[in-house]
Amino acid sequence: MAQLDTLDLIVLVALLIGTTAYFTKGTYWGIPKDPYAASFAHANGSKAGKTRNILEKMEESEKNAVVFYGSQTGTAEDYASRLAKEGSSRFGLKTMVADLEDYDYENLDNFPEDKLAMFVLATYGEGEPTDNAVDFYEFITGEDVSFSGGGGSDSQPLSSLKFVAFGLGNNTYEHYQALVRRVNAALVKHGAERISAAGEGDDGAGTMEEDFLAWKEPMWTELAAKMNLEEREAVYEPVFGITEREDLSADTNEVYVGEPNKSHLEGTSKGPYNSHNPYIAPIVESREVFTVKGRNCLHMEIDVSGSNLTYQTGDHVAVWPTNAGREVDRFLNILGLSDRRHVVISVKGLDSTARVPFPTPTTYDAAIRYHMEICGPVSRQFVASLATFAPDDASKHEMTRLGEDKDYFREKVSNQYLNIAQVLERVSDSKWTSIPFSIMIESIQKLQPRYYSISSSSLVQKTKISITAVVEEIRVPGSKPNIVKGVTTNYLLALKQKQHGEPDPDPHGLTYAITGPRNKYDGCHVPVHVRHSNFKLPSDPSKPIIMVGPGSGVAPFRGFVQERAAQAKAGEKVGKTILFYGCRKPSEDFIYKNEWEMYKQAMGDSFELFTAFSRETEQKVYVQQRLSEQAALVDELLQQKANFYVCGDASNMAREVSVMLGQIISSRRGLSVEKGEELVKSMRSSNQYQEDVWS
Repeated sequence: MAQLDTLDLIVLVALLIGTTAYFTKGTYWGIPKDPYAASFAHANGSKAGKTRNILEKMEESEKNAVVFYGSQTGTAEDYASRLAKEGSSRFGLKTMVADLEDYDYENLDNFPEDKLAMFVLATYGEGEPTDNAVDFYEFITGEDVSFSGGGGSDSQPLSSLKFVAFGLGNNTYEHYQALVRRVNAALVKHGAERISAAGEGDDGAGTMEEDFLAWKEPMWTELAAKMNLEEREAVYEPVFGITEREDLSADTNEVYVGEPNKSHLEGTSKGPYNSHNPYIAPIVESREVFTVKGRNCLHMEIDVSGSNLTYQTGDHVAVWPTNAGREVDRFLNILGLSDRRHVVISVKGLDSTARVPFPTPTTYDAAIRYHMEICGPVSRQFVASLATFAPDDASKHEMTRLGEDKDYFREKVSNQYLNIAQVLERVSDSKWTSIPFSIMIESIQKLQPRYYSISSSSLVQKTKISITAVVEEIRVPGSKPNIVKGVTTNYLLALKQKQHGEPDPDPHGLTYAITGPRNKYDGCHVPVHVRHSNFKLPSDPSKPIIMVGPGSGVAPFRGFVQERAAQAKAGEKVGKTILFYGCRKPSEDFIYKNEWEMYKQAMGDSFELFTAFSRETEQKVYVQQRLSEQAALVDELLQQKANFYVCGDASNMAREVSVMLGQIISSRRGLSVEKGEELVKSMRSSNQYQEDVWS
């Protein structure tokens, strides 16, 4: 055998290296960069390489207007995005949208005079800032606020800052619009110039959208005059670029088909689990609580052992839903995307400040099913923006009318609870193939987790979280009847049906991808995280408590009573524990009827349950009436500093309970009605009166 000389060896080694490189491309090198590797895999942590200096960010991205948002459910973020888009398309502003938690605010005293700040702020809970606005709120309203220049409020440090503000709130809550009002006052106190009156949208009255539209028009007029802006014809300018990827398929490992971040994509999910990173938790138990056909109330037990997720009695669990298959199909069909549902797309921000709301590359189906709130309410402004993409002149005329005539829009869309695909279906039988998918991503909110009051005690079951949820349904009569199904509760019902042996669950004709992306939720799993709450039992178990929770509002009180029963069994002294519970009929929807009897045995006279049944007799009875009947006991316990809790409907029940409590105090103590109301407000301020309510 001939010997190899040095040159032969060099050539062979080079060939070997080249061959190895060719066959390992895409596996060990040449791997396409995942833009979500940092932000989604390490959710809620600091974003590497990104400045927290908003002035620096505006300068480097050449922006002259920033729209900050404080949002809990995504609505304020949606309004912020809409303001930014309108400012750009109508007035040529170079806008950016900013999450309040992404920046520091000590240098706002250096905000340039020729730039603008907008604040879109939701008030959460009892006058609290949303989670992402806490740091900003505490800074700007603090007594000892200190800006980079060292000046306090007396020196008007924000005199160069021009701003406008819009608040989102619910008038059924005690501290309506507290956040935007306090922030507005603080900014003005520090010398900032408010260009236009602060707007306030009222979710409680159902006028949020119209309040926003009514506020923004005069705001733009005043702003244009103040900053010498010229209005131009608004033309759609995409925020995101959509590229169909012929080089990838839905089965390719790097393609997201519903996974929320890279660690979930790679099967290496790890904590911390939070609002950006859910834990895929097994459902270990599910059962029906109601005993009447046609209505459903679910009890579920979710196992969080091994996740490092912890909760305290009174906290909330967030469930990450998926959209129903029927609505996904409807959406794809009306846009003419049914045959391309599994085509892979990459979505990229066309501006350095634009944030894609979900990880890519993904598919049309996955984006719509897992990430877009396609069943949510439709805004008049959104409908108007789609008119230009109508398939024919008649459809364009109808969309324009819907966008301009608020009464007509209310009749045809809002009162019918239509989603955007249903609107397009009713306007035209044709496919709306000209609508850019980018405008749908920009205009439809991100699919949000739904929060449920945890109905178990962390003392009793540390690693199992209980959920109590009534399956939601709204029936809209008319010539074209519409039945609106709750997105998340029907998803949970499908999971319950699956766990009980139904191979293809379809609650109310809806189907869900309940095994999740790439079957990662198989075996009845659901994505969750925990949100901590201030709705808490007193630290001293001997302190008396009064609870009012009709319907599924009883959920957190099951946890409260469960905990006190366990403490009583352990020999601890437990204070008087009173629960006012209401439902329609004891034979139909008496939630946890047998359990209350069990807790009574454990607690003895310390526990009392007062029931109100609204359909048992011709005379409807509600919890407010039972509260009035027990006025002497209620006032006696309040004078012993009992905590008072309310959970359930904010618009009617919670408000009437508050009024009734004021009347009880005034009548039992010989005080004026006004003084009774004042004492209830004082209870709220001192956290003696706590609410966990929704509208």
